[in-house]
This record gives sequence, C-alpha cells and structure tokens, in this order.
Amino acid sequence: MCTNNIVTVIGAGLAGVEASLFLAQRGIKVRLYDIKPNSFTPAHKSKNFAELVCSNSLKSNDIYGNAAGLLKEELRILGSNIIAVADSVKVPAGNALAVNREEFSKILTEKVLANKNIEFICKEIEDIDFNSYTVIATGPLTSPKLLEKLKEITGENLAFFDASAPIVFGESVDMTSAFIGDRYDKGEKDHVNCPLNKEEYLAFISALTSAERADMHEFEDVTVFEGCMPIEIMASRGENTLRFGPLKPTGLTDPKTGRWPYACLQLRKEDKNGVMYNLVGFQTNLKWGEQKRVFSVIPALKNAEYARYGVMHKNAFINAPKTLNKDNSLKNSEKTYFAGQITGVEGYVESAMSGLICGINIYRRLTGKEFIEIPKVTVCGALTEYITTENKDFQPMNANFGVLPPLVNRIRDKAERKKAMATLAIDAIKEYKEKIYD
Repeated sequence: MCTNNIVTVIGAGLAGVEASLFLAQRGIKVRLYDIKPNSFTPAHKSKNFAELVCSNSLKSNDIYGNAAGLLKEELRILGSNIIAVADSVKVPAGNALAVNREEFSKILTEKVLANKNIEFICKEIEDIDFNSYTVIATGPLTSPKLLEKLKEITGENLAFFDASAPIVFGESVDMTSAFIGDRYDKGEKDHVNCPLNKEEYLAFISALTSAERADMHEFEDVTVFEGCMPIEIMASRGENTLRFGPLKPTGLTDPKTGRWPYACLQLRKEDKNGVMYNLVGFQTNLKWGEQKRVFSVIPALKNAEYARYGVMHKNAFINAPKTLNKDNSLKNSEKTYFAGQITGVEGYVESAMSGLICGINIYRRLTGKEFIEIPKVTVCGALTEYITTENKDFQPMNANFGVLPPLVNRIRDKAERKKAMATLAIDAIKEYKEKIYD
C-alpha cells in the first residue's frame, strides 16, 4: 500500500527522470525540480529532460561480452524507463545502443510531464529539506549554490577532480616486464611496478609529447591544479620532468637488476581483488586511441586492456563511501538520497541505474518494506557496492567486468568467463526483481 509522502527529486537528468518515473508509476507523488528550460548549465542545450550531452551512444549491447551491455540487460529486467525509450529510438550503430538523442529526450520529457503523479517545477534548488524524502540527482555540473550546500552537508567529503588516470585490467599487464613491491619495501606490496630503461623512457616521452589531445568543451577551464596536471603537459616541461614525478624510480628495486630502474610507472589496485589497476599519477587528456598507443610503449603495458581511459573534465562528486549508506541514503540524514554521476558512477546508463536503485529503495521504505541489497554478482550491485565501500582513493567508475566479484570456479578463457559472469548476473537480477516487487 502506497503512502501520501511526496518525494522531491532534484535534477531532471537520466538519474532524476529514472527515479521519478519509477516512483510515480507506482503511485508515489513526486516533485521534480530542474533549472531547465528557464536556465542551462554551460554543457546543456536542449530544453528537454534526460539530455545526452557528450554522445548519442549508450555503449555496447553485447550482454555476454561487455559489462555495459550486461548492465543494460539488467535494467531491462528491472523495468528501466530510460532503457525502454532508448531501445525504441535506437539508430544503427553496430553492436552498440545508440539513439536519436532528440527523440530520446523528447519522449522521456513527455512521459514525465504526462504522469499525473509528477509535478514538475522549474526552479534552482539552493537548500535541502532533511525532513522529507529527497533524491539529489544534479550530476557533475551541479549549480554552484547547491554545491555549497552539499559541501555543508558532507563536510570535507565533497570532492572535485579535473582529471583521472586510466585503469587497466591486471591480467593484461605483462608481468615478465614488471615486478611487485612498494617503495623501500614499505607497505603490503599493493603496487605493480613497470620499469623503463633510458631508451624506453625517451621513446615514451617522444610518443607522449607528440600525441593528439582530446578537445576541451568551451565550458571547461583548461587551467588545472598541479596535483591534477595531465602527464602530457608535465612531459612538455622537460625531458626529465616525469622521472621526478609519476615515473620516479626512487626506492623501487628491480629484482632482475638489483637496482632502481631509470624510470618506473606504478600501478595501484583499483579493487580489493586486484582485478583492475590504476596508472598512478597518469591523469591525461589524450584521445582514447592515443592513450592505448602511447602507453603501450611502456613494456609492461604493451598488451594492456583498459577498463577505463583517462579523462579530463570539470567534475563534482561526493565521496560516496564516506557519505552514503548501502541504499544510497545519506549517513547523517536517511531521508536524503543521492543518485547519478554525483555519487561517483560514470556514464549515461550507470547514472540511470543509480536513479532506478534509489527509486526502488525509497519505494520500499514508503511502503513499509525492508531494504534488499542488490546482488553483488550483478553490475547494478557491484557498482553500488563500489561507491558505498571504503576506498581511500575513491574515483568515479563505469560498468566493467572488473567490478564484479571473481567466479568461485576459475575459468581461464576470457570469453567463457565473461559469459559465465553474465549468466550469473542475469539469474541474480531476476531473483532480485521478484523480491523487490513482493
């Protein structure tokens, strides 16, 4: 039985629209706030909701070979409005789900405005009412006034990043050209070290400084903090700059030579199982194809496969592991929920997923039912677990098989392993669906 509680949703992007429609379609009254169409962020152009800013692609549709495809299938099973509309306006794009972005946003806007349980209010929200159920789904371009309020709410847990480093799958690193260890053997051997001799280092610098950079959107400030300086800019300052920065070899003894290498890149575990590794200090604004080409000059990365390429953009997101409960509610205000990219999920479909999960969790609370955790063997569950689990180096994450827990029975063949993980995830999400709608 539904209650008369009204849920406030701030932000009519993918996450906010998904949460609003889920709740409204189940009899929950929603007040949806957005600054559009009276005002726009520098990135948004359309008056419609759920605007796709960067691309019309929602990535792969391959359920058994790509985590992005598996995530979309999980959302189809759960009844996602975003994916249903995307499927209805898809355009030819090979194995990817690409959409007519104007039709996509237009249909979702019409669905929102036509729903009698949703009241849309065009207004900039500057404060949060902690006494009512609220979903904050304002994205990485949250307005400055609301950002200040969120900083008050989360204390020092509101993080701003201008660049991020690539992440590679650990099994794709050539360990014959790498060694495990920490500087001066202090630590728990959490790093994989990728040494370079002088010739290899100079070849890398040459490739890096001549590589093509990604275009910057006009709303982005190319002035960055030193701590977020892209490596290609650092390298342009002088031949040895990286040897005194992210490629510093100090304290890293290569067991093959018994000496420190000429230069050394460190890879740090991105997850507790060591499935993924972050290229430490390698924030970059190179085009994705260039990243793969240039970084393959490093011997240990010659065959590396990437879970995520480095990106550079203005971004605001909360330190979700310190801030949120497992159901995406705020630890010090359990009626306040966060959804979308502001939580640290990265990507269109990931944002929609976060909004849907918030909708499910709020619906169950309002109807007197207990919280049910999403199975971690699903991409939905694994990403939710990632953003709500302690992580001292927390950064945004998108859908990839690396976030899923390893199979109990190890499968060596990569394609068969992904297929087994996807099959397990689909079975688990179907069981979850049966439970949440009981």
